[in-house]
Amino acid sequence: MKQTALQCAVGLLARREHSEHELAQKLRQREFNEQEIDDAMSILLEKNYLSDERYAESVCRYRASRGYGWRYIANELQQKGVCSTIIHDLRKNCEIDWYLQAELAYNKRFGIKTISDQKDKAKRIRFLQYRGFSHEETMTVINASEQAY
Repeated sequence: MKQTALQCAVGLLARREHSEHELAQKLRQREFNEQEIDDAMSILLEKNYLSDERYAESVCRYRASRGYGWRYIANELQQKGVCSTIIHDLRKNCEIDWYLQAELAYNKRFGIKTISDQKDKAKRIRFLQYRGFSHEETMTVINASEQAY
C-alpha cells in the first residue's frame, strides 16, 4: 500500500526535526506531486508538527555540542532553507557562550600542546575558523593558550 505525502512526512518528522524546505525537498524526491506536498505541509504547520524555529534551535544545540561555532551553524541553517529572520532571532536569544565553545573545541583537538611556530599557530587558527568561530573568538582562545603555556 502506497503512503500518502502526509504519512511520509510524519514518518520523517518522527525521526528528527526538519525545516520546511528540507521536508518538501524530501517529499519531492519520493515523487509526490506538488499539490499533495502543499496539503501535507499546511496540515503539519497547522498542527505545529513542523516548525523552522524548533528545527533551528535543535540544529544549534546539536552543532554547538559537537564543537561548532555560530557561523558554521548559521550557514547550515541557511543552506537548509531557514529564513534569515529566524536565524537572526536565534542568534539574539541563544544562551550559548561561544568563547567557551571555541575553547572546548580547541582543547579537545590540541590539548595542552604548546604552539611550536607560526605554521602551527596558523593551523590552529584555521581549525577554529573552519569550525565556524569568529576571528575574535579564535584569537581570544589562541592568545589564552599562548599565555597559559
